[in-house]
Amino acid sequence: MKRKTIWLPVLALVLLLGGAAFLYDRLSGRYAPEQLAVEQTPAPQASPQAGGAQQAQTGETAGEETAEDRRAPDFTAYDADGNAVRLSDYFGKPLVLNFWASWCGPCKSEMPEFQQAYEEQADVQFLLVNMTTGRETQADAQALLEQEGYTFPVLFDLDADAAATYSVYSLPTTYFLDAEGNLVAWARGALDGETLQKGIGMILP
Repeated sequence: MKRKTIWLPVLALVLLLGGAAFLYDRLSGRYAPEQLAVEQTPAPQASPQAGGAQQAQTGETAGEETAEDRRAPDFTAYDADGNAVRLSDYFGKPLVLNFWASWCGPCKSEMPEFQQAYEEQADVQFLLVNMTTGRETQADAQALLEQEGYTFPVLFDLDADAAATYSVYSLPTTYFLDAEGNLVAWARGALDGETLQKGIGMILP
């Protein structure tokens, strides 16, 4: 029993690193979606340090791609009532996918921009996934949403499936998906209204 207990954390670490490597392979190199901002850098990859506000950066998609190469990795999260929802349920219309937490200052600073865009962009879906792990709780997240009057769609990553699938190590992080569910662009760090609109413009037909 003691030996099994020792190996469980090791197995969990191996699975996490494997997921990070899979996502990096999907989002880096010739399959990297475009980054939003000013200088060329690699696509997001796993890091041992959690981040705060960082300026989003820009790069160009290189090489020949297929639809499968660019397809956003799927995950399961939960709505406020505990119903399981998959990311792929939203494929069919352009989607802005954002990862956030209620304790994250930069996340809170960009939320008014997301709310405004959600109200104005009828042809675009918005999905803000709360990183409901560690010190974050669903109650804290919902209290923030109610206090500020935000009405954009929110899911809760209760099983850390989204965090593991996308190797989320820095908040906030935003992805822009086209109607087919392909990754078109991403940004790490708090977005201002101009940058958010730039990303939305890239996924509209």
